[in-house]
Amino acid sequence: MMFAVASVALLTVIAMLLVRAFIGPTFTDRILAVNSVGTAVVLLIALFGFLTSRPEFLDIALLYALINFVGTLAVLKFFNFGDLGATSSDE
Repeated sequence: MMFAVASVALLTVIAMLLVRAFIGPTFTDRILAVNSVGTAVVLLIALFGFLTSRPEFLDIALLYALINFVGTLAVLKFFNFGDLGATSSDE
C-alpha cells in the first residue's frame, strides 16, 4: 500500500515535469525539468529497492543519478559552446 501511494505521487510529479519540459518557455526551464525527471526516477528506483528489500536497486539508483548529472552537464556544455570538446579558453 505504501509503495503504491509513493509511486503514484512520484509518477504524478514526473507527469507534471514532462509537461513543463514540453511547454517550458525557455531552454533552461526544459533542461531543469528533464533533470528533475531523472531525479524523480532515481527516487522511484530507490523506493522500489527499499520496499522490496533488494539493496542492489540502490546501487542502480546511484549509477542512474550519476549518469543523469553527467548528461545534464554535457547538454548544457553543448548548448553553451556548441561543442563538447570546447574549453572556456577556446572562445
